[in-house]
Amino acid sequence: MERLIQPRVLKGFRDYLPPAEIIRASLIEQLTAVFRAHGFVPIDTPALEYAEILLRKSDGETEKQVFRFQDNGGRDVALRFDLTVPFARFVAEHAAELTFPFKRYHIAKVWRGEKPQAGRFREFVQCDFDLVGSESASADFDILSLMHAALAQIGASDATIRLNHRGAFNDFLTKLGVSDRSEDILRAVDKLTKIGQNEVYALLAGITGSDAYATQVLSYITARSSYDETLAHMASFAGADSAGIARLRELCELMQVAGIAGSFVLDPSVTRGLDYYTGVVFETFLNGIPGIGSVCSGGRYDNLSSLYTKERFPGVGASVGLDRLIAALEQLGALEPTGGFLDALVFCTDSACAAQEQSVAAKLRQIGVSCEVFPYAKKMSAQYEYAEKKGIPFGIFVQADSSLTIKNLATREQTEHLVPEQAAGIIKC
Repeated sequence: MERLIQPRVLKGFRDYLPPAEIIRASLIEQLTAVFRAHGFVPIDTPALEYAEILLRKSDGETEKQVFRFQDNGGRDVALRFDLTVPFARFVAEHAAELTFPFKRYHIAKVWRGEKPQAGRFREFVQCDFDLVGSESASADFDILSLMHAALAQIGASDATIRLNHRGAFNDFLTKLGVSDRSEDILRAVDKLTKIGQNEVYALLAGITGSDAYATQVLSYITARSSYDETLAHMASFAGADSAGIARLRELCELMQVAGIAGSFVLDPSVTRGLDYYTGVVFETFLNGIPGIGSVCSGGRYDNLSSLYTKERFPGVGASVGLDRLIAALEQLGALEPTGGFLDALVFCTDSACAAQEQSVAAKLRQIGVSCEVFPYAKKMSAQYEYAEKKGIPFGIFVQADSSLTIKNLATREQTEHLVPEQAAGIIKC
């Protein structure tokens, strides 16, 4: 007898049973509606890219997390670790076919070989939205306001979006005389929430070769009590003529006019670890569970496409880590229970009536009722149990005279002698 293979999945990967996948699909539908309402259009790119495409602008830490291998043709390939770098390649390759400013959203799986932990897997879904072709503050604000709207749509409005500007940070480092070590310094600061201030201080002292410089960097990244006070504090280090400081001031004005300023905090310690960010950067934390990490992050990346084309495509975008967001919402009890997508189950009391029951179901679907037919005659207790497990709220009996009886499966209340349109009115009310 052939040996049976034990069914199992790799560490950091998981299957999604219908209850979990229904939640994820519902959130994706809600996010998609918001993206489209703001003028963003969908795209897709391959899961597998040439390693050179994905890793040319990455740091050593990123390369350690990438699933990279040689394919059967001996090509050096890798699974995408985010949706931003493939998007930069996409823009460079299809620029003549796109209309700029180009606003896209992309919802797809990405892969990172990092250590699995709560809310963090090696395979997960990201929801990216980007605006390419404009350097304006309005473009930055489009992304920030869309982040705010998307979180509100899915019931995660109790969140704080922390933003900063890497250009302002670099202006400060230039005045400090350590601009040649800016990438290392920014990456060290990005580890603040993971390893703490003392460890970051030690890293900074080693990078700059000076305890005094390390102290100044820590002072710069310490926020004050309000957006305006923090901005003034940053300007005292970076210079009042810093373009980054001016951009942060303009964004504050736009947020105030839009009435959403209360959801944003200026935090000079937010740097984002990836090298391609050049301007505003941001991270989003749910106030009820900040320890799970950022659920939506991103920033401006004006030079990313320069790896693939001489034409310049300034861009800004953000990414929602959907699986981490779901894990956080589950812990907060903020996800509404949902059994499925069906409104009703057409019961089967006699297999000989299958054609009539299927005809009724087809009519109901035409008038907006999602339903299915139980496929064969079985005890009603079993059919009720089936409907309950699938979260179906209504049951439908097709009578001999073709009239319908509707049963609310929660209250057991019945309404008889209905035509499909009347039944739909009860189900949809």
